[in-house]
Amino acid sequence: MQGQTQSSGATQAAQPLMQTPPHVITAKDLSYLKDAMSWELIAMKKCAHYAQECSDPDVRACLDRIGRLHQRHYNLLLQQCQPTAVNQQPQTAAMQ
Repeated sequence: MQGQTQSSGATQAAQPLMQTPPHVITAKDLSYLKDAMSWELIAMKKCAHYAQECSDPDVRACLDRIGRLHQRHYNLLLQQCQPTAVNQQPQTAAMQ
């Protein structure tokens, strides 16, 4: 059993890493993005709620900072779902 774990780990390590995301988002990719965005949004809302409920200013500041972190993560995921400026340049150039 242990040999199987090692051999499958070696196979995974040999695969090259993707340096840039593909231009097409599959349905499975979209599902992953949707889940991740939902988790970030929920975490952001919980931090905002508990920060309002908290009476300790240090804890409130910590919750605000963590909430902003989740908001940044949400925005980064959202950017991946939007068309890039590179993809829109040929359309703009054709219109001029």
